[in-house]
Amino acid sequence: MKKIAILGSTGSIGTQTLEIVRNNPDLQVVALAAGTNVEKMEEQIREFRPLAACMWRSEAAEDLRVRVADLDVKILSGMEGLLEVAVFPESQMLVTAIVGMIGIRPTIAAIEAGKDIALANKETLVTAGHIIMPLAREKNVAILPVDSEHSAIFQSLNGELAGKPFRRYVEYDGKKIEKILLTASGGPFRGRTREQLKAIRPEDALKHPNWTMGRKVTIDSSTLVNKGLEVMEAKWLFGVELDQIQVVVHPQSIVHSAVQYVDGAIIAQLGVPDMKLPIQYALFYPDRRPMRGERADLFALGQLTFEAPDTDTFPGLALAYRAARRGGSLPTVYNAANEKAVQLFLENRISYLGIAELIEKAMDHHKVTAAPNVEEILEAEQETYAYILSLL
Repeated sequence: MKKIAILGSTGSIGTQTLEIVRNNPDLQVVALAAGTNVEKMEEQIREFRPLAACMWRSEAAEDLRVRVADLDVKILSGMEGLLEVAVFPESQMLVTAIVGMIGIRPTIAAIEAGKDIALANKETLVTAGHIIMPLAREKNVAILPVDSEHSAIFQSLNGELAGKPFRRYVEYDGKKIEKILLTASGGPFRGRTREQLKAIRPEDALKHPNWTMGRKVTIDSSTLVNKGLEVMEAKWLFGVELDQIQVVVHPQSIVHSAVQYVDGAIIAQLGVPDMKLPIQYALFYPDRRPMRGERADLFALGQLTFEAPDTDTFPGLALAYRAARRGGSLPTVYNAANEKAVQLFLENRISYLGIAELIEKAMDHHKVTAAPNVEEILEAEQETYAYILSLL
C-alpha cells in the first residue's frame, strides 16, 4: 500500500490525482490540503477518509471541522497546517498540486522529512530551484514531474536511466543530451497579431483549444508565460543549460515533449492531452499501470505540425529566458508579477497585453539578489505585488 498526501486536492491536478486513487486500491490518501473549497473538501474526506485535512483559511477550516465532526479526521489550517500535511508521518509521497509560491515551504519540509515529491507546483522550482534540487540530492529524495511536458521529458530520458535505482536523486548525463524540445500548444491566440490581441477579454483567454486546466494556468498558456515557467523548471529538473531548451509550438498537443541526444536521435513521448497519465506515472514510477481513457489515434490525426513560437507577439516567453539567465531573485519577480497581472486581467483591470507589460516593468524595477534564501524569495514576491499595485 502506497500512502500519499496531496496539497491542492480540490484543484484540477488534485481531483485528477484522486481519480487515480479511486481506480487503484493499493493507493491510500492519508492527508489532504486545499484553499477555500470546503464543500469539495468535505466530499473528499468522506470518500477517501484521510487522517488529516487542511484548509488555507482558518474560517474555512472551522466550517470544515463542523461539517465532519462525525469523522475521525484532524482539521488543520494555514501554513502550519500545510507543513503538517507535507511531513505527515504516515505518507511516503507528497503530491504538490497547490498553485503559487505558497508551495515552497511545504515542499522543502517534505524533502527534509524524506518524502518523495510528485511535483505539479512549478513555482517551487522557478523561484527556489537553487534550494530545492541540492536539498533533494542531499536527502536522496525523488522529484517526479507531474507537468505533462516535464513528465514527457522524464519518460524520454528513461533509456538513459536504465539500471539507476529508484528513490535516489537522479543525476542526468548532460553530456548525452543535446537539446530538450519543450512543446507548447500555442494557446487559443496562435497566429494572431498584437493588434488583434488588444481586444481580448478574460472569457476569450479561458478557452484553451486542447487542455482543461485551472483559470490561471489557462491564461498563462495563452500568453506563453506558462511555457516560460516550464523552461525554468526544466533547467532545474534536468540539469541542462537554458540554450539546450528549445520551445516548439505543436498545436495538436500529442507530442508532449522530447529529448534530442548528441547522436541526433530524438526520443519523444506521445499521447492524448490528459493530465492523468503523467500523474499516474509519477505515483507509480518506475511501474506503468493500465489506465482507462482515450488513446491517441495517429490515423485519425493524419499529421502533426511544429513551428517556432512568436515571441514578438507573445513576449512572456522571451522575458522568462531573460529572467532565468540573470537568475537570483529575478525569476521570483517574473513569477510574482505574472500572478498579480493575471489576477488584474481576470478582474478586467488591465488589458491582455498589459500582462507582459507589467512583468517587464517589474523585472526592470527589481534589484536582483544573487542567491536568495526562502525569506528573501518571499520578500521579493511581496515587493513585486506592491510595485505592480503602485503602478495602478
